[in-house]
Amino acid sequence: MKKLYWLLFLALLPALAGPALAQKKLKVVTTLPDLKSITEFVGGDRVEVFSIAAGYQNPHFVDPKPSYILKLSRADMYVTVGLDLAIGWEPPLLNSARNDKILKGAPGYVDASVNVPLLQVPTSVSREQGDIHIYGNPHYWLDPDNGKIIAQNIFDGLVRLQPESRAYFEENLRRFNERIDAKIAEWEARMRPYRGTKIIAYHNQWPYFARRFGLEIVDFLEPKPGIPPTPSQLAKVIRIMQTQGIKVIIISPYYKPDAAELVTRKVGGEVVTLASSVGAFKEVKDYFDLFDYNVDRLVEAFRSTAP
Repeated sequence: MKKLYWLLFLALLPALAGPALAQKKLKVVTTLPDLKSITEFVGGDRVEVFSIAAGYQNPHFVDPKPSYILKLSRADMYVTVGLDLAIGWEPPLLNSARNDKILKGAPGYVDASVNVPLLQVPTSVSREQGDIHIYGNPHYWLDPDNGKIIAQNIFDGLVRLQPESRAYFEENLRRFNERIDAKIAEWEARMRPYRGTKIIAYHNQWPYFARRFGLEIVDFLEPKPGIPPTPSQLAKVIRIMQTQGIKVIIISPYYKPDAAELVTRKVGGEVVTLASSVGAFKEVKDYFDLFDYNVDRLVEAFRSTAP
């Protein structure tokens, strides 16, 4: 009798194990917390996600730590922002991890920039231009509509690795896209009164955001991308702001505000520190919070500096 029960148990084992195996959590590593947030929306409870860069860090400059190599060595999937944004730290981490499953061309490798309509793709590149990205401006996640393209790329990667969960991932993707569309309508409505407003930025990382919400970035505090502000550039920006009535300078939390504050004191303007990534501030916990926060800060600044 015991033998009969044992044989019956063995026969039923695949059916009993199937659901558990289908819901095995995929270990995912992303370059940015924005990609982590979107992966968590699409992957739901079937992913475990770690972001290498933190939201308050400049994503161009991340110290490669041994703990990151360990995470990558155990990952099933790697989601990169692409476009050489992380060229200074991404290759050495991937090479050190020695995980063929997440290298370019492998099923576990996802380039989130695929199919994104890129801005500012240079026709020529030279050192005199400063820190120019040869494939185009890589800060594309700052247009929430591009979030849907990122989510699709992540969905494709998840399905490659766990095809039995396709329906689950599809439903999560559908909900994410619906929510993005509804929130874009809300954000655009709030920003509509300020379409065409001219602003200054510290660094050239906001063209996608500016295009989405109808802002015009007239100049930058950096004389060239990646070059710290110089006295002559600040004097030029002050003249531009005074002549054109510009009152707002936007910066990211990892830039010192001193130069921006000096300029705004001269013109009676305001420095607005925006969240350039999820996690930049404690209020910015996910991809939707990112735009809630930035739209709130800008609306407040435009109202307070209105003539």
